Amino acid sequence: MSVEEMLETIKKQLLDHESRISKLEAQPRIDKDTGKKKLSVKEFILSKKPKNDIQKTLVVGSYLEKYEGLDCFNREDLENGFRSAKETVPSNINVDVNENIRKGYFAEAREKKDKLTTWYVTNLGEECVEMELSGEK
Repeated sequence: MSVEEMLETIKKQLLDHESRISKLEAQPRIDKDTGKKKLSVKEFILSKKPKNDIQKTLVVGSYLEKYEGLDCFNREDLENGFRSAKETVPSNINVDVNENIRKGYFAEAREKKDKLTTWYVTNLGEECVEMELSGEK
């Protein structure tokens, strides 16, 4: 097989892969546990009805853990969550994180991610999101 033939074969394979990946990405995201469409971060925020940026930051952090499968998250993850929801990113998200830490809703994780401090939602924070923000409490 000549070099040109090999390159043409590789090119065809790449185009085939690109086509298949595009089809997969266009499909609705399905939650493997429930078989239903995956909840978007925007839907999650709207369902919890946070009243301010501190609560929104808590809700986004909770979403990242619950639906994106992150064990912990950093500032960039939170900012990307806000952007994905088409929400305004708080001007100083670290202030909101620190307030959630003060309230016992976030705790600092041991590991760093991209050289940034990471946090996780505590049990108290999860309870707050599930009960208070959703109006069940």
